[in-house]
Amino acid sequence: MKTRTFGTTGIPASEVGFGLWTISTGWWGEHSDEAATALLREAYDLGITFYDTADTYGEGRGETLLEQALGDVRDDITIATKFGYDIYSPWERKGHVERPHDWSPKFIRFALEQSLARLGTDHIDIYQLHNPRMDAIRSDAVFEVLEEAKSAGKIRTYGVALGPAIGWRDEGLEAFTTRRLGAGQIIHNMLEQDPGRELIEAARAHGIGLMARVPHSSGMLEGKYTKDTVFAENDHRRHRPKEWLEQGLQKVERLGFLTEGRTLGQAAIKWLLAEPAVTTVLPNIYGSDQLREFAAAPDTADLSAAELDQVADLYENGFYLEPAATGA
Repeated sequence: MKTRTFGTTGIPASEVGFGLWTISTGWWGEHSDEAATALLREAYDLGITFYDTADTYGEGRGETLLEQALGDVRDDITIATKFGYDIYSPWERKGHVERPHDWSPKFIRFALEQSLARLGTDHIDIYQLHNPRMDAIRSDAVFEVLEEAKSAGKIRTYGVALGPAIGWRDEGLEAFTTRRLGAGQIIHNMLEQDPGRELIEAARAHGIGLMARVPHSSGMLEGKYTKDTVFAENDHRRHRPKEWLEQGLQKVERLGFLTEGRTLGQAAIKWLLAEPAVTTVLPNIYGSDQLREFAAAPDTADLSAAELDQVADLYENGFYLEPAATGA
């Protein structure tokens, strides 16, 4: 597995990382603790050394699973986690409604200590604001606490994880250009390139290393879906409109030229790694076969200039879909 570093921080990451959202939250199917830790250990054995989680993943479960699986090799891995959501106060989940944030210095200090304890470590490599709005990004008090934690050796650097869905252009540009971030996390893939292109340009200009999540556009770019694909009841993709699947399949068909010597899933990762500002790619991993396919992606051939140009042309022209297929 090849490695890169986050901007000027010197913090390393394998080019393919492992995001624990898929195995700790239930939104991508249920995974027992045993199955989740086994998958994490297999990832490590395959050379994956970067792991991204959050305190809100399974109410701390993501962090606990990481400690259970890889606590004995803590010095060999890079850990990123997130803060901002108040997981400690009573709250009833209703669909996709977000739980409240708490950006007060007192809460950030408390949340950091809880994450350190669950992770079984004395430091977090990258501590990220989780889906921050503009008020948090513009709060000097938030970043003073982070600098305090950095000086104390409890975190090595800090960043922002933009979300929850694709977008958040203004928040990302504000954070990348006004704060001394070591890292940023964005949604970016061949099918969803905006606002990622602007965010990448800003990150490049300010020496910020990026984590690119959802590289397969919620599984579409894995090349495994058909018009008859049915998602499980607890799978978030089940709630997407039918047009998402139909249009996505037509776009995927036009990307077939990328599969010479690599799978489409691997090509999606290599497309992201063609951008130097991208330090690591975080595919949604939920099975061993898929894990092995993605972990092998960095060793496949780089996309040629002609292939990159063809992808750019397809995106700029709506993948040349017929108007009826786009709903126009």
